[in-house]
Amino acid sequence: MSNEIAVSPPTSSPTGGDVTPAATWTPVAALTSGTTVLVTSEFLPAGVLPKMAADVGVSDGVAGLAIAVTAIAGAVTAPTIALVLPRADRRTVLVALLAAGAVANITVSAAPNFAVLLLGRLLLGIALAGFWSFAFGAGVTVAPCRSSVVSTALAFGVSLATVLGVPLAALVGNDVGWRAAFAGATVICAGAATWLACTLPPVPAHPSAGLPMLREAVGNRRLMAGIGCVVLVAFGNFAAYPYIRLAIERVTSSHTTWLLVAWGLGGMAGNVIAGALAARLRPLAAGGPALLGLSLVVTAMADAPVQLVIGIVLWGFAFNMVPVATQLWVTRVEPERAESAMSLQVTAFQVAITAGAAIGGVLLDAHGARSPLLVGAAVALAAGLGFGLLRLPAADSSVTARRAGGATP
Repeated sequence: MSNEIAVSPPTSSPTGGDVTPAATWTPVAALTSGTTVLVTSEFLPAGVLPKMAADVGVSDGVAGLAIAVTAIAGAVTAPTIALVLPRADRRTVLVALLAAGAVANITVSAAPNFAVLLLGRLLLGIALAGFWSFAFGAGVTVAPCRSSVVSTALAFGVSLATVLGVPLAALVGNDVGWRAAFAGATVICAGAATWLACTLPPVPAHPSAGLPMLREAVGNRRLMAGIGCVVLVAFGNFAAYPYIRLAIERVTSSHTTWLLVAWGLGGMAGNVIAGALAARLRPLAAGGPALLGLSLVVTAMADAPVQLVIGIVLWGFAFNMVPVATQLWVTRVEPERAESAMSLQVTAFQVAITAGAAIGGVLLDAHGARSPLLVGAAVALAAGLGFGLLRLPAADSSVTARRAGGATP
């Protein structure tokens, strides 16, 4: 595949600025494949948790730390990777991070004990957070003035990971073994790195990337209030999600894999709907967390398969609205420093995943599968209220197009 992007003469944006339209979406598709495989890798333990825990000699609650340590590494990486690599070409960094993801997965696949497994998961956290921090900017660089489409595409990778990755891991884990699931993720990750290297053009860093950009973004009070809401909604989800299989098996054990697929299908629908509602960003950002809270309550209180299906599908639908909404929210609030705003959003997610998985594991071991869902529901509802109270500045598509990526169109 060619990595050339045909360029037509500049045209006027709706706000009066000149932009250069991209003639191919192939690089965006390659970026989406990267998010798919890395997010699949992050949540593989959720699909194979009982067998993985038994094999390495830990409880189900402790095994949930395999997700938490990935998030810890991500929380540290997201705000610092641009400081370490302020001038590095973003294409080179993104390809290297996918390669690191492949190394992380093969390490987990071959891990002789839980300690080595955690080392592999730490490396995956670095790869995932770094990739998320730079992927949106790279996507907007090759597809200027289409930030909502780029955000939806990247978030679609998350939905695809949940609809295919976790259920497929459960199938492979049951039939072949959990180690085979991670070995397969290694191969797919290497393939995604190759595709990205062949299709994404060079993406120079933004001139102010690094500490100056991050310092100014952190000084934006409205942005930081929104980041706090991101922490809450992500915590609400990930207090429960690592233990979704156990929540399903509390009601039925004969349809686990198909209910995981249903979660992902609901997520794909939520992802598309969120992209379609991008113009109504404030109610979208508030409604997603509120709906997530409701879905977790329905799932926790389900005592029959029909109720469980409703809760699971609604859960997937609601949560997968959140990545699209929050990406667009932070870049609306900080269009001039979108790369740093995105890194803070990624950090918020990873901090919340760390805390959510750890606290959810404690609640699971102490009180059973319902408890993490109900606690997550309360926190998600608080996030929805927070986003509802925060005002947004008017959209400026020309600024977003110019500043979100490394290069200026």
